[in-house]
Amino acid sequence: MPEGDTIFRAAQTLQRALAGKPVVFFESMLPALGRVEITGRTIDRVSTAGKHLLMHFSGALVLRTHMRMNGSWHIYRRGERWQRPRRDMRVVIATDDFEAVGFSIPEAELIATRDLRRHDDLRKLGPDLLAEAFDAGEALRRLRERGDTAVADALLNQRVMAGIGNVYKSEVLFLCGVNPFLAIADVEDERLRCLLATARTHLQANVADPTAAIVTYRGFRRTTRRADPSERLYVYGRAGQACRKCGSRIEIRAQGRDARLTYWCPSCQAASTSSSGPMPRRGQSPGGASD
Repeated sequence: MPEGDTIFRAAQTLQRALAGKPVVFFESMLPALGRVEITGRTIDRVSTAGKHLLMHFSGALVLRTHMRMNGSWHIYRRGERWQRPRRDMRVVIATDDFEAVGFSIPEAELIATRDLRRHDDLRKLGPDLLAEAFDAGEALRRLRERGDTAVADALLNQRVMAGIGNVYKSEVLFLCGVNPFLAIADVEDERLRCLLATARTHLQANVADPTAAIVTYRGFRRTTRRADPSERLYVYGRAGQACRKCGSRIEIRAQGRDARLTYWCPSCQAASTSSSGPMPRRGQSPGGASD
């Protein structure tokens, strides 16, 4: 599933290509999107709310899409060959210059702007880690409400905070030295604040990175400072490999209701480190590991 930074960058790309331009062609394979006329409306802006992408049209109408595991938006110049087969197309929104094509999108709906605040999924979202005014205190409060929940599972709960996915879950827990399987109640406030601040810092960095321009949801992401794709992450996807900090073997385990994979270092993230191990200083990798 795309994470918050990937959705945010996709919205930025769509905004640059489409904002301020009238729709000259609209097509959808989703019956619910065919009930309102889109052609002729202007695309006012494209924004995000957590992992939801919102395309705002003139006439106070919003297209909400959620990618889940397999959906993606592509941008093409008019007449350019698509990179995926037409059978995967769910939505096409074209201006004179560009086509935005939504492939394999499982969740899409048109919402009147006045109804956004009352939308069930949107109103229940936790504080957005990429929002300009992120409310860390509210996110901490929502974490504490889930005292019996494993900290790794709580980080994925979009009603606690919006934007973290499975990659950042494992990476942020490593960077703050927190064992993924500890219950929230067993993690001190200082550690939870570290998780919030570290997640926000890395999400923002991957949004701002000038090398991160994308056309699809196959986005650039890293938590180390290394440019080599094989060295961009500390633990995620590195099961059996040496920890970049201590050399121990990275472990992997399915966790939670959806059996999402968690990667962690059993030495750097031993259960006792949640209250006693050193946390990284600002601008420093855990334990001084080389970036």
